[in-house]
Amino acid sequence: MDLRSELSKAKLFQNLELLANQIVEGFISGIHKSPFHGFSAEFAEHKIYNPGQSTKHIDWKLFARTDRLYTKRFEDETNLRCHMILDNSASMYYPEVKEYSLGNLNKIGFGVLSIAALMQVLKKQRDAVGLSIYSDTYDFHSSEKNSERHFQMLYSKLNEVASHKNDTKETKTYTFLHQIAEKIHRRSLIFLFTDMFQTETEEEKLFEALRHLKYNKHSVVLFHLLDKEHELNFDFDNAPKRFVDVETGEQIDLYADSIKKAYSEKVLQYQKDLKLKCAQYQIKYVGVDVRSDFSQVLNSFMIERQKFA
Repeated sequence: MDLRSELSKAKLFQNLELLANQIVEGFISGIHKSPFHGFSAEFAEHKIYNPGQSTKHIDWKLFARTDRLYTKRFEDETNLRCHMILDNSASMYYPEVKEYSLGNLNKIGFGVLSIAALMQVLKKQRDAVGLSIYSDTYDFHSSEKNSERHFQMLYSKLNEVASHKNDTKETKTYTFLHQIAEKIHRRSLIFLFTDMFQTETEEEKLFEALRHLKYNKHSVVLFHLLDKEHELNFDFDNAPKRFVDVETGEQIDLYADSIKKAYSEKVLQYQKDLKLKCAQYQIKYVGVDVRSDFSQVLNSFMIERQKFA
């Protein structure tokens, strides 16, 4: 089945849970191309065997099919608490999208679908999920639970975010990351979806807030969402254009080629500094082009999931 073709027949986000499930199923069907060959549909009920563990629960039938060792999971096992954090500031609505499709997403659309897909995997594995959303305020928080009612509430909230553009003009990401860190008490796997843009250029405060997320032995993965073509490469034609800051509203008229080199150098240096800080704080950094598919997000999840277990 062509996933993109199937999903293009319906308006995106009408049924977020179904859409997320199709993304996950599409990922699993193509998993032979990834490092998880043989993990396929069984991944929800099995964990990779680590040397030194008891061999009591190894699934030898699965070993015969895949030539890899997995241990069986049990229904009462809920050994993962996962908290999703979504930046809902105005810059996340770039590029402007009139009608969403899987091949036409902005940063908020990519973030919402990624979180929904991860939630679908976690739901299958009976793990607990929490969600925080911030913009110019701490918009929403729900602690980690694994009930069906809880998942439906989270899908509803994500659908609401995807359907209503946020026009806030101020973002202090570091303020809300500190507040979120204070609310996550038990050891969790934390996923942060953000473009790391804020109206104030206090990078050190932002990096310290990232560090705070690591407290209480949490594992943190930063999905740095960008429109690579425009936000990294500044790839515009050289006709005169008016560029508008989506958060502050400030405007500037210029030819793209006149600043392309300086702009790219500054953005790439910021990205380099961010990667170095993440490495220093033992945060997994994943740079994501929102024009790509979701396999990078799901692959990163599966790797971190195995490390966390």
